[in-house]
Amino acid sequence: MAEIQFSKGLKEPVVPDIRLSRTKTGEKGSAEFYFKQPTILGDQQTEEITGMYLIDEEGEIVTTKVKGKFINGKPMAIEATVIFNSPAEWDRFMRFMERYGSENGLEFTKSS
Repeated sequence: MAEIQFSKGLKEPVVPDIRLSRTKTGEKGSAEFYFKQPTILGDQQTEEITGMYLIDEEGEIVTTKVKGKFINGKPMAIEATVIFNSPAEWDRFMRFMERYGSENGLEFTKSS
């Protein structure tokens, strides 16, 4: 089980686009998530966005770097960023992504 939540206990079914970056030394990195029309922004949704929670059997990876995108005053997307400050944090994130990707049909494509 690997899932993403914006409010504790509420799974986000929309699968995001994800862009990864890492320093040349591999010491630091980041993952940028883009959710187009996530259900948490739906008309019927009343839950508050408290962060982005990446949850799997190892535990949670949490970020509060979450921004809403609005077009003509209507919520359209969420952008979130996870920062990695060590190779261990990067490795932990990649284990989460392997689980999340296999459950949601995501593939890793290296940029050229």
